[in-house]
Amino acid sequence: MLKQRVITALVLAVIFLAALFGLPAGYFSFFIGAVLLIGAWEWASLSGFSALWQRLVYSFALLILLVVASRYLGFEGEASPRLNNEAIRDLLAVGCGWWALALLLVQGYPSSSVLWGHKALRLAMGVMVLIPTWVALVYVRQQNNGAWLVLLLMLVVAAADSGGYFAGRRFGKHKLAPAVSPGKTWEGFAGGFLANCLLALIVSQVFNQSLLLMLVLIVPTSLISVLGDLLESMVKRHAGAKDSGSILPGHGGILDRVDGITAGAPVFALALLASGAFSSGVGV
Repeated sequence: MLKQRVITALVLAVIFLAALFGLPAGYFSFFIGAVLLIGAWEWASLSGFSALWQRLVYSFALLILLVVASRYLGFEGEASPRLNNEAIRDLLAVGCGWWALALLLVQGYPSSSVLWGHKALRLAMGVMVLIPTWVALVYVRQQNNGAWLVLLLMLVVAAADSGGYFAGRRFGKHKLAPAVSPGKTWEGFAGGFLANCLLALIVSQVFNQSLLLMLVLIVPTSLISVLGDLLESMVKRHAGAKDSGSILPGHGGILDRVDGITAGAPVFALALLASGAFSSGVGV
């Protein structure tokens, strides 16, 4: 199993890095869109719609919403798009607002399932999870040094996850959200936070960037990425599912790999937009 996980992780890393650094900013958005459509396929199943045609309909509906969102942003499929920052800000604000609500839902589980447990409402949750993720990654990638900023986002989520895992194993005693994910602890949460503070320090020194700017970008992203993991765990627990899918040998589904990114990306992008850093041109 470990060998299978490692091989799958390496293949995924090669594919992602090739798309991130090999595709122009605009075309990278198509790659991310394809990944999120697979996520929509899995979310439909977690929402209780397991029939093939139902999952196809939901994935197609999300595709239509992605097209609508792209038009709203001013993206028409060009390699180096110039996006409408006001439209981006609106959609990212909606996405971040959703995650504020999601925090309350996770905290209140299982009682909160009264508010979201219906199949149709779970489908709506999927839209709120996936669309802002696409908007955020499209925006970040089209900045100056956008590919490296996307990679930084991935490192932030990975550091939060890895730091949380090792700190939780070593020091974990107090459960973070026992009804949702019994394995997560406050000590692990703190470990992920400290790992990303260290990452901010390293990035600021290596790339000669303001430490304050790096902290503003990295720390909120790190903290909220944990919520993405918890939300997916909550939905899976409600659905009685161990994994979101089986497309990735040894890893489960696409959603199992991008859950932290779905929460972290809108916050990272909104912080980037608000700071005005790295935005003096269009990424290629």
